[in-house]
Amino acid sequence: MADVPDGEQGCGSPLELFNSIAAQGQLVRSLKAGSASKDEIDSAVKLLLALKMSYKTATGEDYKADCPPGNPAPGGDCGLDATEEGEDFVDPWTVQTSSAKGIDYDKLIVRFGSSKIDKELIDRIERAIGQKPHRFLRRGIFFSHRDMSQILDAYENKKPFYLYTGRGPSSEAMHVGHLIPFIFTKWLQDVFNVPLVIQMTDDEKYLWKDLTLDQAYGYAVENAKDIIACGFDINKTFIFSDLDYMGMSPGFYKNVVKIQKHVTFNQVKGIFGFSDSDCIGKISFPAIQAAPSFSNSFPQIFRDQTDVQCLIPCAIDQDPYFRMTRDVAPRIGYPKPALLHSTFFPALQGAQTKMSASDPNSSIFLTDTAKQIKTKVNKHAFSGGRDTVEEHRQLGGNCDVDVSFMYLTFFLEDDDKLEQIRKDYTSGALLTGELKKTLIEVLQPLIAEHQARRKEVTDEIVKEFMTPRKLSYDFQ
Repeated sequence: MADVPDGEQGCGSPLELFNSIAAQGQLVRSLKAGSASKDEIDSAVKLLLALKMSYKTATGEDYKADCPPGNPAPGGDCGLDATEEGEDFVDPWTVQTSSAKGIDYDKLIVRFGSSKIDKELIDRIERAIGQKPHRFLRRGIFFSHRDMSQILDAYENKKPFYLYTGRGPSSEAMHVGHLIPFIFTKWLQDVFNVPLVIQMTDDEKYLWKDLTLDQAYGYAVENAKDIIACGFDINKTFIFSDLDYMGMSPGFYKNVVKIQKHVTFNQVKGIFGFSDSDCIGKISFPAIQAAPSFSNSFPQIFRDQTDVQCLIPCAIDQDPYFRMTRDVAPRIGYPKPALLHSTFFPALQGAQTKMSASDPNSSIFLTDTAKQIKTKVNKHAFSGGRDTVEEHRQLGGNCDVDVSFMYLTFFLEDDDKLEQIRKDYTSGALLTGELKKTLIEVLQPLIAEHQARRKEVTDEIVKEFMTPRKLSYDFQ
């Protein structure tokens, strides 16, 4: 732990607090990288948040990693990231909230400086594609964007763009929450008819986790099977492992080096919270996640074109990587990537808890049987219902905190049916057991169908998806 006695987070000079926060941040990252218990990590994160609040009280400013008190950076902006007020904490490795409703996404939009996906933008997407927008857009699951209007301008003017998303393969086990960006990206690929690159950051997982290189690459290949099972078009999709692709692609590596040259150590410390004791692999990794945003990283697909814009659908915790990328892009002569941000998928135990691949009861895994799904939902899904049937009938349930209802907003396609469930549960007409039964009936076939599709994915099919090659797309 950082050298701050319990109950004395408010003591000490601003500089002492600043140093304590840096040390505690490092501890949180090392606990997460190791095999620490959830309670130990939660406790460390709570202390980190308390230290940051004490720092704000003492200095009147948010803590910024590369901006010690009394030493402002030129221009008054000490790095690209800041910590928001209140309890929510979001970065690429930690998502923490004390609210059963989950993260306050409106605050996050303000903090990250992105734009809300409003009705006007959704209507414009509908006009452009000539069909109903995906339920993730209609329901605010993808809720924030950067420059989506530019992508629609390009599409309407028959100019090319491509999709880029990714997965950090930290284990063989993927859960339903991991499918969210891929379900949406598959829809985007279908409606816009564009090429897609999917980065498997096995190098990142090797650097952050206790894995061998062979394990990290093995997980990338296994996770690729689940991704392929989402139904991506093999003629328009390239999936690549960083460990594999970077050594065979001079175009990709040249872009990594260009990005590295234009980002300072101070900047990555400010954005990602890296410390002097982090290995240099971590410090240079953000450039590798940034490189697929530029079309000439894939010469086999785009030849030497540098002006094909990129659209990145991802969870909003990945945004710091792409704020950095967008800052660098004009300085190296490339277009800024556009982004679509999703909310976080809640753990079964509630939106304020974290899903963990090491805790099989924290989510529905893609390997679960119909019986396991039923048991998990009935036993572990956090309920917004009342203590007794009588109370529930009288007062109704709370859909804002009920995990079964949250899961239905992700997976039940029928808007009218979802609204009816919301009304019935809120009024008390629908009981928790009945709501859980509805969710089970939606999840069981969804997972069974995914498992059937994954069985069809042979090693040869994976190899074909992961072989650098020309893709077919309309805008040549």
